[in-house]
Amino acid sequence: MTTSPDDASAVIAELERRLAEAEETLAAIRLGEVDALVVRGAHADEIFTIEGEAGYRDFMEAMDPGAVALDSHGHVLYATQRVATLLGVPFDQLQGRHFSETLSTENSARFEALLAAAAAGQPVAGARFAGRSDSHFDISIGAMRIGTVSGYAVTFTDVTERVRTEVAEQNERIARAVIASANEAVLVCDRAGIVTHANAAAAGVHDGELVGHRFADVVTLVFPGATGLMQSEDFIALALSGTPVQGIEAVAPNAPKVKDYLVSIAPLRVVGDQISGCVITMVDLSQRKAAEQQQLLLMAELDHRVKNTLALVQSISSRTLSAEDTLEGYQVAFSGRLQALAATHNLLAVRSWSNLQIGDLLAAELAPYLDHGADRIAAEGLTFSVVPRAAVALGLILHELTTNAVKYGALSNDQGKVTVFAAERASEDAPFVIEWRESGGPPVGAPTRRGFGRTVISHSLRYSATGSAELNFEPGGVRCRIVVPHEDVVI
Repeated sequence: MTTSPDDASAVIAELERRLAEAEETLAAIRLGEVDALVVRGAHADEIFTIEGEAGYRDFMEAMDPGAVALDSHGHVLYATQRVATLLGVPFDQLQGRHFSETLSTENSARFEALLAAAAAGQPVAGARFAGRSDSHFDISIGAMRIGTVSGYAVTFTDVTERVRTEVAEQNERIARAVIASANEAVLVCDRAGIVTHANAAAAGVHDGELVGHRFADVVTLVFPGATGLMQSEDFIALALSGTPVQGIEAVAPNAPKVKDYLVSIAPLRVVGDQISGCVITMVDLSQRKAAEQQQLLLMAELDHRVKNTLALVQSISSRTLSAEDTLEGYQVAFSGRLQALAATHNLLAVRSWSNLQIGDLLAAELAPYLDHGADRIAAEGLTFSVVPRAAVALGLILHELTTNAVKYGALSNDQGKVTVFAAERASEDAPFVIEWRESGGPPVGAPTRRGFGRTVISHSLRYSATGSAELNFEPGGVRCRIVVPHEDVVI
C-alpha cells in the first residue's frame, strides 16, 4: 500500500494538532483551568473531576504508587501522602525540601547516585530501598518537563509485604535445613499438637509417618523422674502455655530402636509473642545409659574386689603373725607379701582389671633382683594369660618362691639359677602347668617346720578344683609344680 505526499502531510498535521492539544491540557491542569478529565478505558470511559490544585492532588493521591515531583536540583515540588507514610516523614515537611534529606544516610547516597543516572539518560526502575519501621519500597525515576520547569518524576511502590513474604520463605527454608541437618530427632508441632515437621533422625522415634499426626498419638513418652501422671499431652501443653522444658529424661517404650532420650521442648514463636506451636528435641541417650550401666557394674565389681582384698590382707596379717617369732620378722614378711599383692594389683590396674600374662607377673616379682642377676633367671613359654583372681594367687605364690630363693635357695649365692617355664601340654584338655626350678644353690633340705609361706604356695589356687601347687625340696634345688585352674586361662 502506498501513501501519497498529500496523505502524509495530513497525518503529520493531525499529530501536531493532537500534540498541541495535549500540551494545552497539561498546562490547563497545572493552572487549574480544567474541571474534569476523561480517561478512555478498554470497556468504559472514566471521568476525573479536577478543580484547582486540590482536585489535582486528589487525582494524584488516587494513584496506587506514591509519587514525588522534583526540580532539577532534587527539591520536592510535589509529593503524595503515601510517600510521606513510606518514609515516616510528616507530609508538611516534604514540600520544598531536598528529597535526599528525608532518607537515611545510606539511602540518601544511593538515591543521589540514581538521580545522577537518570539525569544522564539512564533508565532507573525498581531500585529496592528499606524505609523506616521495617518498610520496603521500589523507586523508579524518570526525567520530566512541565512547561519551562525541568525535573524528575519519582514513583514509589510499597513492597513491604512482598519482602516480608520473601523473608518468611527464606526463614522457612533455613529452618527446614537446620532441622534436617540436626543429628538428634527434631519435631515441630502446631497448637493442636499435630506434627508439622520432622527430620530424618525422628524416624528412630516412631516406625511410621509422623507429619500430620498428633504427637501424643504416635510418640508415647514415660518420664521416670516425674510422678507418673505426666504424659505426652502434658509435655506439649507446658510448651504451648509458654513454659519451656529442657533436658529431662524420658523413655519411649514404643520406639523401634532407641528407648532412652533426653527430651526438651520450647514454645514456637513466629510472629511477635504469639505461640504458634512447639519444637521438640529428643537426644539419644543409649550410649550414655550403657556407660552408666557399665559404671554401676564396675563400682559393684570394685566394691567386691576391695572387700576380697581386705579379707586377704587380714588373713595374711594374721597368719604371718602366727608364723613369725619376732616383731621384726613379722614386719619384713608382712610388708613383702603386701608389696607382692600391690605389684599384682598395679599390673591389673594398668590393664583395667583384664587378663594378665604370666611372664609379666614373674617379672614384677623378680624385678628387685634383676639388676644384679638377670642372667641367672630364665623364663620360657610364659605367654598365656590368666584372669584377675588367678593373677592375684599366682603373684603371691611367685613372691613366696622368690623370697625363699633369695634367703635360702639359688639366689642366695652367686652361682645359683632359677628357671621358670610352661610345661608342654600333651593335648588341649591337659592342664596348664608352670615349673619353678632352682639349681646351683646351697644344698637343700626339707624344713623342719611348716611356715606360712608354704601354706600360701599350696593353698592359693585351691579356690578351684583344678588348681594346685606342689613344692618339693630336692637336693639339687627347690622345685615347684603349679597347676593353673583351666577355667582361668586365656590363650
